[in-house]
Amino acid sequence: MKGVFAMLIRPIRFSAFIGSYPVVSAIFLAQWLLFAAMRLPVLPTQTLYEALSGVNLYIAQGEIWRLVSPVFVHIDFSHLLLNSFSLLLLGPCLERLAGKWKFILLYFGCGCGANLASFFLLPLTYSHAGASGALFGLIGAYVALVWVGEDIPKTSRQTILSIAVISVVTAMMQPGANHTAHLSGLVAGMLLGGMLLQRKAASPA
Repeated sequence: MKGVFAMLIRPIRFSAFIGSYPVVSAIFLAQWLLFAAMRLPVLPTQTLYEALSGVNLYIAQGEIWRLVSPVFVHIDFSHLLLNSFSLLLLGPCLERLAGKWKFILLYFGCGCGANLASFFLLPLTYSHAGASGALFGLIGAYVALVWVGEDIPKTSRQTILSIAVISVVTAMMQPGANHTAHLSGLVAGMLLGGMLLQRKAASPA
């Protein structure tokens, strides 16, 4: 796993990025296309938001797709921009390390886990949208690598744990944010990351 964490900051051409990280690229594109569609005059923002956001009452009535769809929905441009930047920063290294299918399971497993926690722990009237739960899951997966990755340099371990702590503290200070999704996504990422990345982390570079 030598040099893996250098991918977090290594520059890469756009075409090469898509070829190297197809899942991250597809998620990124889906988020932006959906956000653009929400701004089309024929599809007002509220129409798509109401159909895809995580409304606990509707989930209880059987609309279980809302446990997944909120991962793609963003309310405003700043929300989309922040989550997209986080995806591009955190996702490529894990997609390379875990492989496409395990990364898909990790990302959407954490997103669904965060949405499930929001459903069970928050009122039926609560609604939410955004990829924060899935992204915190990626942070949790990096934390898991600290435990299962024996050859991770000490400086990288410190960086990972520092990012995790700063992210949690920053998120908890945001008024109106879904802290339940953040924390549950982080825990889901630690658990799933520990299971999905262990073999990869234990293999030689």
